[in-house]
Amino acid sequence: MEVKAQQKKLANNFGKLLRDKFGKGPEAIHVTVSSPFVLFYICGFVSQMEQVLLEQGQDITVKTTREYLMKALTPELCGQIEAITDMDIQHFFYDWNLANQSGIIVGASPAIPDRGPEKSSAYEGKSEVHKEIIHISEQTEKVPDRIESYMLSSRALIVIREGIIVPIEKQLIALGFDEKLRVAKRQLEGEMLSKSTHFSSVLDAEIQDVFVDWDFELDKSIITFIIKPKHNM
Repeated sequence: MEVKAQQKKLANNFGKLLRDKFGKGPEAIHVTVSSPFVLFYICGFVSQMEQVLLEQGQDITVKTTREYLMKALTPELCGQIEAITDMDIQHFFYDWNLANQSGIIVGASPAIPDRGPEKSSAYEGKSEVHKEIIHISEQTEKVPDRIESYMLSSRALIVIREGIIVPIEKQLIALGFDEKLRVAKRQLEGEMLSKSTHFSSVLDAEIQDVFVDWDFELDKSIITFIIKPKHNM
């Protein structure tokens, strides 16, 4: 099956899965298959119950609930990806922008970050993107032990960080506060990433969405930028 056909089938299947589990599907799902990654960008996705909670200022409640729901969804999603692409997805990263009613899911094979798509690892502005990521990481956590990034398509850039969890966070994780820690870190770091104007400048693109997630067990993080090249605007 060609990549475009794989992407379309994955989008259709995942849309049905969300409708079955949430009672409402998204307005659109854009899928990018670029081994060893599969990226789902979800647009227009808030259930009626979530909308009520958001109107009452319960953003954290919605985000925390989605954390648990995604854990229930990922095994089935993993099976769908393997059936359609033959990719062995073992790690999922996800985040939501409730204000934009959007979200991201990145599935990664065990290859990350040791191996990646060679062509997509080289893009204009890469070193400057890394410098800004390191600067923000230093303010919110610590300088990553390792950093790499890949331009999966003209609209999607992912940045992988390794070795960023500080001792106090490791203790919180050990005490079972990992989900609360993840929500808090997203609030802090997500805001700093979104407010930075550096990425738009060095990539010569409009930053439409920014997402961030962590795998605490692996001490890895993926930041996803959804971009719109200025020359296409």
